[in-house]
Amino acid sequence: MNKIKIAIIGLNFGKNIVDQLMTDESTTDFELVKVCDLDSSNLKQVEEQYNISGTTDFNEILNDPEIDAVGLFTGPSGRADFLKKIISSGKDVMTTKPFEVDCEAALEVLEKAQEMGRIIHLNSPAPCLPHDLNLIKKWQIKHTLGRAISCNMSVWCSYREVADGSWYDDPSKCPVPPIFRLGIYLINDLVQIFGEADSVSVTSSKIFTKRPTADNANLTILFKNGAIANIFASFCINDGDAYKNSMSLNFENGTVYRNVGIKQSQGMENAELGLIMGDFDKGRTIVEEEFIPVCSGQYQWKNFAKAIRKEKLTDEITPKDIVSGLKIIAAMSIADQGNGSAKISNSVCMP
Repeated sequence: MNKIKIAIIGLNFGKNIVDQLMTDESTTDFELVKVCDLDSSNLKQVEEQYNISGTTDFNEILNDPEIDAVGLFTGPSGRADFLKKIISSGKDVMTTKPFEVDCEAALEVLEKAQEMGRIIHLNSPAPCLPHDLNLIKKWQIKHTLGRAISCNMSVWCSYREVADGSWYDDPSKCPVPPIFRLGIYLINDLVQIFGEADSVSVTSSKIFTKRPTADNANLTILFKNGAIANIFASFCINDGDAYKNSMSLNFENGTVYRNVGIKQSQGMENAELGLIMGDFDKGRTIVEEEFIPVCSGQYQWKNFAKAIRKEKLTDEITPKDIVSGLKIIAAMSIADQGNGSAKISNSVCMP
């Protein structure tokens, strides 16, 4: 089968994607033919490292009839406009989290892509339910766990960033940065587990990074079904356990742990899951344990290729799933700028 010719736009984070496309199994489906960035130094580095053609002109990518797909890795603010231009040029798109800051624009471009028969995928929420979340849903049925009641999640790292005038410094484009940049994965996981949210409360602080925005934050979400979830995210912790996306998910009749404790998996792509059940009198039992080599938050390049080739996918998410996470972000932004809490808008919203 012929490889899908793809171009990458945005080489700040996109350089990591170039490395993936040039070195791992995604090379069996995709051929990277061009890169684009306004920063000439970024562009030159990638051009020389991989001997690949580069351009600073976004339109050169759009007007190239040989390019089938685009990887868009610019900042989230205004991304919907870029996506609209790309799909209108007849190309499919892989992009990244956070998808957008404008919920209305996000829903509009996602629905437009569906109408046009074009593909827009991103890593979180992934186009198809990830293996770890799928396994949790199977355990819920298999062991009659009942309803999901609550969830505690955490993610941290150690950054020593300074202000550089980028979107990271702007609270309107990057609200509550530890949650927006890292906790977004966890928000999207929670939407798959609990559904739509009702309201949020947020606490944030600035400890030592030199950006004008927060580096330490906590988000609590009340869902419409009564479930409560908590996400802690920080740029201030250096302990060797960065980016673990830990989760303690409580059901009526058991608890599922993901990457919790000192024996958790090593590496951002992996997940160790365990299910405990029992009662106060008889004690707890470890009922299930499983290692997941590719977990939530990873780019599903195989599914992207299948979708472009019009092959059927299973457990696909909808535009509503993506926008539900963005609504939580929008409410979080309102809460952080106001009294610390906010309702989720019933309509499509913009912070």
